[in-house]
Amino acid sequence: MEPVVQITPEAAAPGISQGSGMHLRKDLRRIRCAVLLCLLSVLVLMLPIAYLLAGNLRAPSSCGSQVPEERGSLFLKQRAVDVTDTLSSAEKPRAHLTVKRQDPSSAVGNHLPILQWEDKRGLAFTKNNLSYSSNALVIPVSGDYYVYAQVTFRGLIESPSKHISVTEIITKVTDSYPEPTQLLTGTKTLSENWNGWYQPIYLGAVVSLEVGDKLMVNVSDIKLVDYTKEHKTFFGAFLL
Repeated sequence: MEPVVQITPEAAAPGISQGSGMHLRKDLRRIRCAVLLCLLSVLVLMLPIAYLLAGNLRAPSSCGSQVPEERGSLFLKQRAVDVTDTLSSAEKPRAHLTVKRQDPSSAVGNHLPILQWEDKRGLAFTKNNLSYSSNALVIPVSGDYYVYAQVTFRGLIESPSKHISVTEIITKVTDSYPEPTQLLTGTKTLSENWNGWYQPIYLGAVVSLEVGDKLMVNVSDIKLVDYTKEHKTFFGAFLL
């Protein structure tokens, strides 16, 4: 019979202690690696913050001066925004009036006769509160308008040596100023050597207008105005 070898706890203890020591060293290495990774992560996160802090410390005066300038420019931009900037092109006031048969008694005091207009038929229209009342266009919104008018005159020259002058004036009337203001004026002198003549005068310009301003067209002789065709004599305005 083979002899039986018995291993006592004391004999097995050295092997067990060696295995546990190896596991402990491995755990310590893992802990050290984890700590190093954490430290590296913290350093990486701190670098951008340190850079920003250094930049602020280097130029505190420039940052302080830029803030008031930016606020000031923003305030000026807000003040510059007008009601007209919020309107689309389809919403802006505009009107086009065409000529109609005139009443010779339309002169007011010592002023030249005022032309009367058609505002609804044919090519004529008024849109977006730019209305026509008492022979005048009434401005609904303050702003820059393009104002235009063409008057075609026609008539007979009684003698070849006689000269005829015709005048067209676009006039503005305001409640704050009692006298009409001449915005645009055009005059033509005719000296043709034939019996029949016609002369169109076109006026147009950008004008700054206020709410409630009234625009009208005056002529030197209302009996010479050609009202036979609506494309010969017309008057209008539109907000830019």
